[in-house]
Amino acid sequence: MKILARVFLFLGAMSLPFLDFAQCVMCRTQVVNNVSHGETSLAAGLNFGIIYLFVTPYIAISVIAFFWFKKAKVNEPKRSLASRLRG
Repeated sequence: MKILARVFLFLGAMSLPFLDFAQCVMCRTQVVNNVSHGETSLAAGLNFGIIYLFVTPYIAISVIAFFWFKKAKVNEPKRSLASRLRG
């Protein structure tokens, strides 16, 4: 479990520098246009929305994998005991 936590911490730390540049070209053009006219609220909201959409699938897959491995680990001793009784 400690190794899994370290892997997630490492991947999270590696992805932090890229979160500032999470805008596509069209979104960036729109934000630059609005910022040049004095509107900064759109830029912050748009960037947060893009980051939210980027991170959500990875969190969902991580939660599913966690419960899958947890269940597999709990069921592992039962399977090995049953195989010992048969053979």
